[in-house]
Amino acid sequence: MQIIEKYFPALTEQQREQFAALQALYNDWNAKINVISRKDIDNLYLHHVLHSLGIARIIQFTPDTSILDVGTGGGFPGIPLAILFPECRFRLIDRIGKKVRVAQEVAQAIGLQNTTFAHCSVEEDKAKYDFVVSRAVMPLGDLLRLTRKNIGNTQHNALPNGIICLKGGDVQAEVAPVRRTASVFDLKDYFQEEFFDTKKVIYVQI
Repeated sequence: MQIIEKYFPALTEQQREQFAALQALYNDWNAKINVISRKDIDNLYLHHVLHSLGIARIIQFTPDTSILDVGTGGGFPGIPLAILFPECRFRLIDRIGKKVRVAQEVAQAIGLQNTTFAHCSVEEDKAKYDFVVSRAVMPLGDLLRLTRKNIGNTQHNALPNGIICLKGGDVQAEVAPVRRTASVFDLKDYFQEEFFDTKKVIYVQI
């Protein structure tokens, strides 16, 4: 939890409590339904929560922004972002029902009021959003092809509406086809920990 406060010191008391509650909740759920690697659960805040919040280093969503989290798994990046941006609206979807259930139960347990959930594929979601976010769910080209339909036209953020995804390693080949509308941000420029040395945020304007 300290690592979240290190980079986000202006949290409200409610946000601190919500972030602090995540470890016990995910420990409990992970024992029943494996949504995070057993070896990785002790690194929840560094590898999952702070990693998700890397998106907040690229954009500060304005109130009433709508965001679709594709392939949310146990709730990443959607739940940490929903805690950080309580005035925004988040829709978290995943093909695997039991993972959606974990995310939904965690959100309910910490009192998140700005999240909705669906057990579905992105092809089934026809709604419009300001942004689509994801964390290493599929190749960038596939994500763009499947979610372009979900990006609305009304603009009210510093960055134009588009797709923001968290990736690791060499992303040059993935970005090459859309390099005119894409920006790549190295998370090592924002977070000091070694884990982020190869982690990136890719933004594609739609």
